[in-house]
Amino acid sequence: MALEEQLQDWRENAARVEQSVATAVIGQRETIRLINVALFARGHVLLEGGVGVGKTTVLRAFSRAIGGDFGRVEGTIDMMPGDLIYHTYVDAEGKPRIDPGPLLRHGERLTTFFFNEINRARPQVQSLLLRAMAERSVSAFDREYHFPHMIVFADRNKVEREETFELASAARDRFLFELNMPTPSEPDVRRALVFDPVFHDVDTLLEQVTPGVARWEQLNAIGATIQRNVSASATIERYVLDIWQATENPQQFDIALEGVDMQRLILVGASPRGMSALLRAARVVAWLAGRAHLIPEDIHAVLLPALGHRVFFTPIYELRRQELAEALIAQIMAKVAVP
Repeated sequence: MALEEQLQDWRENAARVEQSVATAVIGQRETIRLINVALFARGHVLLEGGVGVGKTTVLRAFSRAIGGDFGRVEGTIDMMPGDLIYHTYVDAEGKPRIDPGPLLRHGERLTTFFFNEINRARPQVQSLLLRAMAERSVSAFDREYHFPHMIVFADRNKVEREETFELASAARDRFLFELNMPTPSEPDVRRALVFDPVFHDVDTLLEQVTPGVARWEQLNAIGATIQRNVSASATIERYVLDIWQATENPQQFDIALEGVDMQRLILVGASPRGMSALLRAARVVAWLAGRAHLIPEDIHAVLLPALGHRVFFTPIYELRRQELAEALIAQIMAKVAVP
């Protein structure tokens, strides 16, 4: 099969994945689209959102659509790094046993790993997860375990502040996207979620998702193929480099935010890894649209989820992070000259 035909077939599969997940998760079209982009860009995702908005459901739906295994762990204050690796217990005969933990249990079939309330886990646990995210492997029992197809999703408890550990900048930078999954606001969606019994039984609901729409074993290969075959012109390259400069020195582009001393706003701009992530995601957006070259709209589509969590503010402004990150990215799109 010719490369162009292969990419077209996979584009159709990607569209079917999105459509299939949307049958089970309503009112979250933008979140579903961006998770789909992350899936084919092979990047990890940090999810934001209140309790009960459907974060686990949407991840289980994607896991069913692509196949492979789904793993989940709950962050707790007493969790230790070893809890990700092994599980100790006493069996029915009173003998101590050790079983593989949530990271090792599924082996190389692990495709979707959800760390719920990651900021409840201690920094040591977060550090182990960072290695697994970066290298898709961990060392245990005198051998190396690999998870070549794993994508990590994590969410943070944003309601309670006691017994939580905020993610370090290095941890946030490991995530391709930070996505906000809001409570649906459309009246019809809210009515369906409350009064339609189909949305009250998650297991039955997920049966609506077509299994194995896209083959999990092939996602790494197709992701690499997308990156090689979507090009960026010289003007797009200059535009992206200007965006990078604007995250470091917004005043250079006459960017101003109301009530903010711009000289004291930025602690650190986007990292090289962050800009690389932006381009990886933008190439997938272009591919999904049927193009083999980037246009500014591809970059705009992923600019906030890819860079909003990678620009670090000085402590005086960090408490207003979400508001200021959104405002800054909006101003970058408005003020940096578009080719």
